[in-house]
Amino acid sequence: MASEDLREKRDIRALGKEELREFFKSNNQAAFRADQVYSWLWEKGVHDFESMTNLSKETRQLLSESFVINNVSVDRSQKSADGTIKNAIRLHDGLAVESVLIPTATRSTACVSSQVGCSLDCQFCATSKLKRMRNLEPDEIYDQVVALDRESKKYYNRGLSNIVFMGMGEPLMNYNNVVKAVDKICNGLGMSPKRITVSTSGIPKMIRKLADENPRFQLALSLHSAREEVRNQIMPFSNRFPLVELMDSLQYWYAKTKSRITLEYLIWNEVNDTPEDIKALVSYAKKVPCKVNIIEYNPIGDDQFQAASPEIITAYEKALTAARITVTVRRSRGKDIDAACGQLANKLVPLTKE
Repeated sequence: MASEDLREKRDIRALGKEELREFFKSNNQAAFRADQVYSWLWEKGVHDFESMTNLSKETRQLLSESFVINNVSVDRSQKSADGTIKNAIRLHDGLAVESVLIPTATRSTACVSSQVGCSLDCQFCATSKLKRMRNLEPDEIYDQVVALDRESKKYYNRGLSNIVFMGMGEPLMNYNNVVKAVDKICNGLGMSPKRITVSTSGIPKMIRKLADENPRFQLALSLHSAREEVRNQIMPFSNRFPLVELMDSLQYWYAKTKSRITLEYLIWNEVNDTPEDIKALVSYAKKVPCKVNIIEYNPIGDDQFQAASPEIITAYEKALTAARITVTVRRSRGKDIDAACGQLANKLVPLTKE
């Protein structure tokens, strides 16, 4: 019976501030209580009504009888030799995702998930091997950030400096909830949107939609090949989105936002390691203001993909630099705990809880 009551109650974090005001007014309470509750939920990250100490006992009881808070919990954590922390996040319905804290000497970056599993089929990514169970709610994304922020303060004596949507899932396939989550993170936790990056595998229609809303956060594209036949092989979904159409959407993004795009690029042996591949990337990157992140590949137990040699990475770097395209070679973090780029696959805990 208790579980039935729980299901009937609405998650209070699904309500906007105006809805909360109407709730309080309809229960003969002052509308400003909504501001107090909102502060507890989105600024302090509180997960139970009893902790809202500036509310009367009667008001806390009213909230408890009317709503639930479907918060996530950190089911298990692992810490890498390099300081990276990976969290297994248990959701209120028993499903699980992973998120990662990546510390450097001066910064702490949170890598968060947007879906349980993934909607896409990138062959080199461990998450794509999982069935997409559902999209994450805005508060579930927010909770990942709060957990990582607390861990950063605990272990590194500083809060988060950056957030990247590069965990499990394709953010633009959970468009509305990701945008809402960014708003809650910025307004509640005081994070500047310029320090938030949403990484997409490339869905032109959604990139244009995002540009029309003129968000202030950054956009990254997981490109990995500027040759149509190669990209379609390693990212089969891209058959529906030709590189020309994708570039049109990136140019549209820049025209609307004046925000430079980051092209994320993995390099594999005998996949995209030829002079032709390098030439294609340089040509593609010249078409829109961008920078290129060359990312060290992290094996996922698939013999099809093996990291390219350092010499090939250097060849890419030299060609891009010669073309006056900003390029960074990003070394992997957290490889020893399967927390590096493309490795998130719920190995810490099962995807579903028995």
